[in-house]
Amino acid sequence: MTMDATSQRLLMCRPTYFAVDYAINPWMDPSAPVDAALAVRQWEQLRQTYLDLGHTVEEITPVPGLPDMVFAANGGTVIDGKAMAVQFRDPQRADEAPAYRAWFEAAGFEMYDPKHVNEGEGDVLLAGDHLLAGTGFRTAHAAHAQLQEVFGYPVVTMQLVDPRFYHLDTALTVLDERTVAYLPEAFSPGSQAVLRRLFPDAVHATMADAEVLGLNAVSDGRHVVLPAQATDLAAKLRDRGYETIGVDLSELRKAGGGPKCCTLRLRQGKASK
Repeated sequence: MTMDATSQRLLMCRPTYFAVDYAINPWMDPSAPVDAALAVRQWEQLRQTYLDLGHTVEEITPVPGLPDMVFAANGGTVIDGKAMAVQFRDPQRADEAPAYRAWFEAAGFEMYDPKHVNEGEGDVLLAGDHLLAGTGFRTAHAAHAQLQEVFGYPVVTMQLVDPRFYHLDTALTVLDERTVAYLPEAFSPGSQAVLRRLFPDAVHATMADAEVLGLNAVSDGRHVVLPAQATDLAAKLRDRGYETIGVDLSELRKAGGGPKCCTLRLRQGKASK
């Protein structure tokens, strides 16, 4: 099977101030040591991987005192030239929202402000003609109606049930317009049934791969960048015809983040897929 890669415009934030100073998800342990310099080197490897694949990477300036700002996917949702700003659940991350909003506005995107807790592309994934929207831990269910009004895509609510997979992008990755990979156990029975209906040919990940954030991956339709430790998932994807590229983000995983968390897709318009 021939896969078509799509050139992407991506936003990232260098983990200059990365640390684990608080715990707002089960991955975070402030008592465990963190090597900030290693986190930067691992992030730079991820950035270079995207550049080597021909993608455009833009960077937002990190802000002192915001150690999780490296997780750019949570900074907004950008589709068809429209940018939805975010509202974080936790006060520790609240000041990231205006920083990202200012960047989107300066970049010329049409801005929309959230009415409810909405943690951006961490919980909002465009899959073909649908927006898959996570809820249960972070993004409020009420935010889904606003997403549909702003972007004009049917929104499908995904109920998350395992606190380790607190954002949708930790439990599901969009591989192309027709295919996703996901961990069934991370979703409620009803959401599992919806996923089976929408994506009958989906790739099912194992818990072992999900526990190294293997589903926190970035695909351009042909190449899938995912944590190097997710070996079984990588093998399944190669069997489907995708080319996998493993990266080690073990230091950033101490805060609950992987490749997708560090990466926000900037979709400029309907003509640029």
